[in-house]
Amino acid sequence: MYVLYIQVVTLDEEEYKRLNTKLTPEAATKLVLSKSYNVSKIWLVGDGLGEDEQLKAPKGTLFIPYSQLPPKKARIYFSTPAMITPKHLENADSCENWLPRRVMSAWRIAGILHALEGWKEHECGNMMFDIDEVWKATLDHGFSPLAMASATESKT
Repeated sequence: MYVLYIQVVTLDEEEYKRLNTKLTPEAATKLVLSKSYNVSKIWLVGDGLGEDEQLKAPKGTLFIPYSQLPPKKARIYFSTPAMITPKHLENADSCENWLPRRVMSAWRIAGILHALEGWKEHECGNMMFDIDEVWKATLDHGFSPLAMASATESKT
């Protein structure tokens, strides 16, 4: 048996302080302020990631975008978190031009699920849905997991 250890690293001191105030004491132990880009080889990245920052990452770093639109690529990326749409879903052939046909970003699927399930809550701030409930609803409505390509397959 092996233990999975997750650590979240930020280089921005203000971001570190802001995040730290919103975390439980246990979760805060996993947040690290770093002065070096060489700490991690898996980066979750948003819109503001520039080419200069990407080039400072260690060789072999995997970039996984979490934003609505993926950042401009200067290195190797995985796809935006996404799923395959159900066969019965119409007019979903090319929702996002950076994803394969019949594949949709997770953030877009979340909006569809909110409508289909009649959920009135919004996930923002400290409010989060039960991930198991969301996953079950996603599968129940016919969305299916998308296998991620390896880093060498996703080169551009």
